[in-house]
Amino acid sequence: MILGNSFIGNQQKGDGSLQFKTFNPSLNKDNEWSFIEVTALELSEATELASQAFKIYRNISDDKRAGFLEEIAFEIDSLGDYLIQVYCQESGLSRDRAIAEKDRTLFQITSLATFIRSDWRELTKEDAEPDRLPKPKPKLEKTYLPLGPVAVFGSSNFPLAYSTGGGDTASALAVGCPVIVKSHPMHAGTGELVASAIIKAAIKTGMPNGVFSNLNSAGIQLGIDLVKNPNIKAVGFTGSIKAGRAIFDIANSRTEPIPVFAEMGSVNPVVISPNSLENEADHWAAQYADSITQGNGQFCTCPGLILGLESNHLKKFSSLLAEKIMQVKPQLMLHPNIHSAYVRLGSEAKNSENVFELTPSMNLDSNYAGQTILSVKGKQFLSNVNLHNEVFGPFSIIVSCADQEELLSVINSLEGQLTGTVIFDQTEKNDFEPIIEELKYKVGRLIFNGVPTGVESSPAMNHGGPYPASSDSRFTAVGVQSIRRWIRPICYQNRH
Repeated sequence: MILGNSFIGNQQKGDGSLQFKTFNPSLNKDNEWSFIEVTALELSEATELASQAFKIYRNISDDKRAGFLEEIAFEIDSLGDYLIQVYCQESGLSRDRAIAEKDRTLFQITSLATFIRSDWRELTKEDAEPDRLPKPKPKLEKTYLPLGPVAVFGSSNFPLAYSTGGGDTASALAVGCPVIVKSHPMHAGTGELVASAIIKAAIKTGMPNGVFSNLNSAGIQLGIDLVKNPNIKAVGFTGSIKAGRAIFDIANSRTEPIPVFAEMGSVNPVVISPNSLENEADHWAAQYADSITQGNGQFCTCPGLILGLESNHLKKFSSLLAEKIMQVKPQLMLHPNIHSAYVRLGSEAKNSENVFELTPSMNLDSNYAGQTILSVKGKQFLSNVNLHNEVFGPFSIIVSCADQEELLSVINSLEGQLTGTVIFDQTEKNDFEPIIEELKYKVGRLIFNGVPTGVESSPAMNHGGPYPASSDSRFTAVGVQSIRRWIRPICYQNRH
């Protein structure tokens, strides 16, 4: 049952006077539940509880913390079909998507539980050398310590996998950091259910009160106050560049600056070769029509930019892609605000000089998004930086480059990206080496002959990239190595 309260440690509280509701895109109306905005006093209580819990939680054994994570997964799974129903009501996404995302979330959590039972601390020991000349060497040991309480901002487009109990929360809890979540207001009901599961697991496994809190707010002030709070020692964020950068700047303006690990999206450029366009245009058009419209384009890895050399084959591919993408039934956007941003940003791109729309406009009901494929010459793309920006939704621009030099100029003009993709056959490998060389320094993941959508939760996966794809390209937000964000090294000298 959804009550609309925040979790301040193990207690549900709702002392505030302001309320908000989530929205059902399918029915185009508010959901029934009301959520109470957290008060400044409740925020202070949550951060103080987290600070006190950290003193205990950081010393709990890896095995017991792993058991806590496994219990979280069990309790989330035990929410059953009600969780799926609420997820769908608040997102407009399908049951199949909800179930798949829940399974992914559970896999993330249990994978982290398994990982922290291994030597994740990477203890490094060096023996003393008292007789070394000209100076003796001391005994040295290096390991890692958790940073402290972590603030996590839930994402709009993944109500489970990147939100309340998602990868940021689970990876921080794994290494001994209490977590305070600012629940995303678009799916606060889903967040409350997951939060209730985490609290239940914490109580059952004997974790300290304050190891987890979940705060409700529809505005931005809570996020500002949370990042400024001196008890918070790190931040995890998934969302827009504007919001992520604002959080980063706030965190760095503190008396004690703290790290912000923000994943802020990208346009995920794809470079397709002449031979691929000539021999496999239909295949790749089908693949990319599916990739662009997957999740209605509301993935941070949606391919928003396709680059090729000017030719009749590229024109044919462009027409095929537009044709296939128009065969996909228009889907709901997650929220009217996201829909209006898609329409506004898409219109700005469409109305740019020398930009051509390959997909006809459609008259659609509220919250449904028409798929958009645009075409532009490389020269015009280079002169219009507005075309370089992400349009969150089923949207992609095909850039026709005069030659490889111009194509490399387009790549070099781009900001940091989560992914880059190259499509070519072996006979073109030498021609693609300069492209690969430039692209790999722009991206966090380089895909060969595939699509960027689909992020494995595994040790080898990297989900991040040069700014502004993420705020720190040295770390991944996905997979067991995501724990590295929440720990720091410590060296013990002559410890006995």
